[in-house]
Amino acid sequence: MSGTYHFVSRWRVRATVLEVLDIIGQPLEYPRWWPSVYLDARETTWPGSPIRRVQFHTRGMLPYTLVWEAAAVERTPERIVIEASGDLEGRGVWSFSQDGDYVDITFEWNVDVNKPFVRYMTPMLRPVFEANHRWSMEQGESSLREELIRYRARTPGEMLDAANPRGPVEVPVRLIAIGALAVSAIAGFALLRRRARGSQSAS
Repeated sequence: MSGTYHFVSRWRVRATVLEVLDIIGQPLEYPRWWPSVYLDARETTWPGSPIRRVQFHTRGMLPYTLVWEAAAVERTPERIVIEASGDLEGRGVWSFSQDGDYVDITFEWNVDVNKPFVRYMTPMLRPVFEANHRWSMEQGESSLREELIRYRARTPGEMLDAANPRGPVEVPVRLIAIGALAVSAIAGFALLRRRARGSQSAS
């Protein structure tokens, strides 16, 4: 499917698995320590449901946002498994492994993008959307390192040792307009090529 993506992201941080699991396992806190990507998070768990559900509003370095919901369907000391629905639909697996003083973290994301713009443009702009995801995950790794400092802090002074989280990328309106024109041009060119092939096949 044109809107299907498979990503594997790997982080390595100085911590314990319990510390990392406690931070990653609290999705409502993502907008606080990972605000460059997570703009908002709110719980949408159904009454009486044993599965916790959280709705996210996210973005990367590109000027569009996604609204999607994650349900944590499995949580063990080694991994967290989520199922996504909405603008993103699929399955994500966080895996944690202790290696001495460090934790190796892997996030595997198999997802279909349902947002019409991204889905339609994937055949032409897949590398751009993939780069957008990589940037978002790189932000997460650096933000997690700073959050671990805050997590361990016992005094206000120790809290100040952590850098302030980086907020969303603000893209200038002029750049958005140029990007929109470029995307339109690419889409128009692709459509003309498709029609040309169709005409050649018919003749």
